[in-house]
Amino acid sequence: MTPTLEDLSEALSHILAAPKDGAAISHLCLRPKRNTRKFVDEITLTKAKGIPGERWLTQPWIRLDNGDPHPGIQVCIIPKRLLDLVWRPEGDALHPGDTFAADIDTSEANMPEGQLLSVGSAVIRVSEVFNDACVKWKARYGKDVFDWVRYPEHKEYRFRGLLCSIEQDGVIRTGDVLRKVPV
Repeated sequence: MTPTLEDLSEALSHILAAPKDGAAISHLCLRPKRNTRKFVDEITLTKAKGIPGERWLTQPWIRLDNGDPHPGIQVCIIPKRLLDLVWRPEGDALHPGDTFAADIDTSEANMPEGQLLSVGSAVIRVSEVFNDACVKWKARYGKDVFDWVRYPEHKEYRFRGLLCSIEQDGVIRTGDVLRKVPV
């Protein structure tokens, strides 16, 4: 059963109380083709080719003017507290497809555009591309969830997920800790 607006409103303070840094990652997910999910314990990140086994290189949802896949959408991090609220692994709804979940504050205030993040042996950078949820999100998790993550007053929280480019090749594993790189 998908959460109602009341459920979402009640969970808001819990979601917003996520740690600011140092969160273990979970739910490592590859999207080899549309509407397909493969859960793994380890993912390789490469600046040039994205994530081997992912469709970013061949089927990105945003391309640069020259036709190349947009590097700012190579990795997506979903706030774990929100994922736990909207998705049930035992249910019928498909996992949203984010690269991984982390119990961390993904807000613009905590992770501004350009912020470097280390995880495993990789480094990623918060992208300027905003993830506002697509119609698939609405179909999978319901109108209330779709509308709620898109409320104008919620935009700064990036509830739908934080998009990133890969800045340093590396490997990430379930349980690795996501940390902000000091500037």
